[in-house]
Amino acid sequence: MSLSINPRSRQIKPPGIRQFSNQLIHYPDAVNLTVGQPDFPTPEAVKQAGIAAIQANQTGYSHNAGLPALREAASRFISQKFNATYDPIKEIIVTNGATEAIDSIFRTILEPGDEVIIPAPIYSGYEPLIELSGARVVYLDTSHTGLQPDAYSIEQAITPSTKAILFNNPSNPTGVTMDKQRIDEIVEVLKNKDLFILSDEIYSENVFDGQHVSFASYPEIRRQLFLIHGVSKSHSMTGWRIGFIFGDAEWIATITLLHAYNTICASVPAQHATIEALTGSIDAPLEMNKAYRVRRDFVYDRLLKLGMEVEKPQGAFYIFPSIRTYGLSSFDFATRLLQEGGVAVVPGSVFTPFGEGFIRISFAYSMEQLILGMDRLEAFTLNLQRETSPVISASNSKM
Repeated sequence: MSLSINPRSRQIKPPGIRQFSNQLIHYPDAVNLTVGQPDFPTPEAVKQAGIAAIQANQTGYSHNAGLPALREAASRFISQKFNATYDPIKEIIVTNGATEAIDSIFRTILEPGDEVIIPAPIYSGYEPLIELSGARVVYLDTSHTGLQPDAYSIEQAITPSTKAILFNNPSNPTGVTMDKQRIDEIVEVLKNKDLFILSDEIYSENVFDGQHVSFASYPEIRRQLFLIHGVSKSHSMTGWRIGFIFGDAEWIATITLLHAYNTICASVPAQHATIEALTGSIDAPLEMNKAYRVRRDFVYDRLLKLGMEVEKPQGAFYIFPSIRTYGLSSFDFATRLLQEGGVAVVPGSVFTPFGEGFIRISFAYSMEQLILGMDRLEAFTLNLQRETSPVISASNSKM
């Protein structure tokens, strides 16, 4: 008997973020600043809506695309936030989190030999989903454009094999957001290209400076666009696993079939809870953002005082400082920081090779943890500087 599995599945590596967070079991006193999970509880009204659904025995299947009431709430939410119109019956799918949404889209549109352009550094979870479909990722280096994609570089990267381009805005791991002028220029390039656009805007409700600009606000790319959204980050509902796909009716019909065979439907009690999140608790992220803004400013100021080069994030809850001056790879820096400094962060190399020379710090943690973590980071970097500083000779020291 000769058994085998899909060889592409053997190429999948454990998520780099989890590789570091999982090490914490060996360092129980370490400060964990790795995972992008809000430390706030799910809003009380949202929890009660989920409980009420369970008590009312709303625990069976829903329509494959999700509860009509939730899709209607999602349609109103997108209209209110982004001035975009999506038919709740034909153009919205409720998924098991944004990750399943992205996976369902890729498995629907990609064929072997296709290329997907992704600005980098970027969240590491996209590439495996693309490669499992036999397609190839083409990373777009943003290190020379303020960690943001630009229209010219995108146009240069497009080839006859390009099937799609994916944006994550605001960005994980950098926290950088794209302003309207930049998106205007990108849309002007893409609107005449024969490719799909995926915009993962899961952090759109976690913007601290200015207003979020969505690709869904541009009717000229509507047929090309898949908007990915959800409530994991905005309402601290990571474990509830509710995401959304918004897209053209023709594509959504096919994706719904694939989604149905994969998961049947999203959790029904969680769907009922999400109706409350997008209606009565729609402003819950505003209160969380007040705390995130204070935490961001604290971490940013501390990093500047350490002499680190860093862009101030406008969204999400990550900051991405450069550690190049210390002469260590990001993996070695993060490993030593955990082992010697008692702080867990994520090496930038996890977010593609274009993230090398950086580390990602999550400030989705309490101020108490952040203060302790920054104090330990400062002590660790001072020790590194002592290691690399020139040793004064005995003769010179007597002069």
